[in-house]
Amino acid sequence: MKNKVFFSKKKYCYKNKNTLFFKIMKIALVGYGQMGHMIELWSKKLGHEVVATVDTIAPDAKYKVKSGDQDALVQAITQSGAEGIIDFSHPSAVLDNIKALLPTKLPLVVGTTGWNQHEDMVSQWASSTGGTIIRSANFSVGVNLFYRIVQEVAKLFSDFEEYDMAIWEAHHTRKADSPSGTALEIAKRVMCSNPHKTEIVTDAFHDKPNPEQLHVSSTRIGSVPGTHTLFIDSSADTIEITHRARSREGFACGAVRALERLDSALKTGLLQPGKLYSMEDLF
Repeated sequence: MKNKVFFSKKKYCYKNKNTLFFKIMKIALVGYGQMGHMIELWSKKLGHEVVATVDTIAPDAKYKVKSGDQDALVQAITQSGAEGIIDFSHPSAVLDNIKALLPTKLPLVVGTTGWNQHEDMVSQWASSTGGTIIRSANFSVGVNLFYRIVQEVAKLFSDFEEYDMAIWEAHHTRKADSPSGTALEIAKRVMCSNPHKTEIVTDAFHDKPNPEQLHVSSTRIGSVPGTHTLFIDSSADTIEITHRARSREGFACGAVRALERLDSALKTGLLQPGKLYSMEDLF
């Protein structure tokens, strides 16, 4: 007697017509500090060639340019034959870098943070030059899929007012800011999916919190690379959803993956040039 088939992979699984196809790329790295070195390592692990490393002070950078010399930056990258750029430079230089690099029309991945308030301006630069940029405070593939999970979970619980929500994050003592950008992004996803939460509170409570307040708390200790937890709690039970980074390698690998996907999406027409994108647009 034949076994019954409850699920047929052939019948129910199919290839998406919008599948991305990745090719080996020649990559330029702007910013050659600890993260730049790690991105170079992962670029090579994934089969790509790093043709340019550009920095103002790193002694082992292939191209050393003076701070503020954007012409030298662009010349170094164009002469290298790069097909894509990853920027993890200093916050003080990132906007000038973006403005200089967008006209090259090479796909540009930017992991340098601290310019959120200038996103409208950068979008205008991209539109006027035809250059394409993707930015994220956290390029970890796991974190970006975690955002999607959090958003769906918040939506599922939005109909049940007996469940409250809060966010907690922990990082190493070298991290100067709190809460993390990742924690704030999680909070935004919760608020978008749960209409009962309308205000993010990052300070300690000294009075009883209001139901519409979403508490985001932080801990700084030791060498923790990064832990983020969404708590969903009622009088009957508690649910915890956690992403725990083991090292910064996930950020470096994710940045390379982002460049792969951006390059492929532009070539296949899934994304249009001349725009500012986020990691969400690549998934």
